Amino acid sequence: MTSAQLRSRPGVDTSQRADLATAHAVFGCLLRELALPDGDTTVAGGAARLLLRHLDVTLRCAVARTSPLGAHRYAGPVQRMADDGRWEDLDADGLATLVAAELAARTGLVNDEFVGQVRASRDTVARLLAERPAQDPTPTGEPAIDAYVDSEQSLVFGHPHHPAPKWRSGDPDTWRGYAPELRTTFRLHWLAVPDDLVAGAGPFDPLIAALDPPRPPAGHRVLPVHPWQLSLIPPAHPRLRHLGASGVPVRPTASVRTLYAPEADLFVKTSLHVRITNCLRKNARYELTGAVTLTDLLARVPMPAGVGLLAEPAYRTVDLPGADEAYGTILRTGLRPHLRPGDTPILAAALAAVPLAVPDPVAWWRAYIGLLVPAVLRCWLSHGVVHEAHLQNVVVVLDRERRPIRMLLRDLEGVKLDTDRWVTWPDGVPPQAGYGPRAARRRIVYCLFVNHLAGVCGALADAQPGIERSLWQELRAVVAAVAADLGEPPELRGLLNGEPLVAKANLLVRWRRDADRAAPFVPVSNPMGGPR
Repeated sequence: MTSAQLRSRPGVDTSQRADLATAHAVFGCLLRELALPDGDTTVAGGAARLLLRHLDVTLRCAVARTSPLGAHRYAGPVQRMADDGRWEDLDADGLATLVAAELAARTGLVNDEFVGQVRASRDTVARLLAERPAQDPTPTGEPAIDAYVDSEQSLVFGHPHHPAPKWRSGDPDTWRGYAPELRTTFRLHWLAVPDDLVAGAGPFDPLIAALDPPRPPAGHRVLPVHPWQLSLIPPAHPRLRHLGASGVPVRPTASVRTLYAPEADLFVKTSLHVRITNCLRKNARYELTGAVTLTDLLARVPMPAGVGLLAEPAYRTVDLPGADEAYGTILRTGLRPHLRPGDTPILAAALAAVPLAVPDPVAWWRAYIGLLVPAVLRCWLSHGVVHEAHLQNVVVVLDRERRPIRMLLRDLEGVKLDTDRWVTWPDGVPPQAGYGPRAARRRIVYCLFVNHLAGVCGALADAQPGIERSLWQELRAVVAAVAADLGEPPELRGLLNGEPLVAKANLLVRWRRDADRAAPFVPVSNPMGGPR
């Protein structure tokens, strides 16, 4: 059974589906981050094999679709070659235990959390599969908005190239009430903050008026907070008052901590002291101030027709040590100003998560990359703005025929400025928002080409096998056109000449227990290289 079939076979035992999906993700990380760079993998006879060289153990898994980047679609169990040459099935626990031993020998580091995190992620997926409602229990009745919410809340299996994508710190009985995959709806909680303890910028109060906040006591302002966060970090300062739950319903998006209020058409990006994938999801002060400053700066950066930005024009927090990161909140503008009658916004990650069947995949792909790729590359090379256009940071707007007609970029936390292209650093932009040229190129190549476009390309190939390489050549033509318009910059000429792409090594960063910003990158094949 392939990973794609796991996502669409509700009759299969949820524990089996969760275990296979987890094993496929771990095997895929091993192949891409260790075996491919070391030359320890082959794909032949319908299966991928790899060697754990420090253990001298050979693993294999059937391949339903080969990928030129090594991001294969797997089927059936992962297997280990026994001493007598027979193949033995491995469950996710057994595979994770082998991986831990291999990584310990390889790195000299010990991580006593790793196997438990893989197991907890697998158990979370099983629970989500068992408890996910078949239909949204609280639809708005507005088809476009309901389709968008469904796309945000559909990612039951999570990041396909992470060993523990659904591991979340905290008690499962607590987080299930806030899990997007369970199609949850709840209300924000609110703090009353004395005026002299409020820090913020932008039109915060006018924007939250649409959320129907409670009336604050005299001399106070209200601050929306994720209810899960208040259960983790109750307000300890005697001058902070908890006003309870109030306002319009909100829906958790794929990031868990960013909440969308359909009635208000407003996103609330909250701090949440929970580790999700690689990061503790808190809003540092520089991220709060940077969101508003970058919103002002990006308003002056031209974007091509068909590409928009979900701005982050306001933030508010508590101006006390510790409380600023605990309760910092960013407001993000909504979807409706970017939609016309008949349009449907869909999170790009949802498009990549299942086979993507469209009547003419090549024409659909041309429209998709023709919108996204020139916009991201021009922002970088002409204006020094690095957008993290990965699958969770792009909302795709489809027309009535389900063709891509607009792209919306979001999440200014990931937007950086290429320091080589900003001779004078803009006022108010925190230094943490800067990337050197090497880091800028790496983030563009990984987020745009490897994370995003390879994922959507693979989903199209799952629905119509055999077209993946031709889609990469279509992508090459778009990159070549941008390069010609920009005077053949070396960054794009290298890509067109076959310089390797890079992939973020989520297995290695999780093993090392490093911050996400310290994640290593590994080279992967570049299917755009060479003549068309």
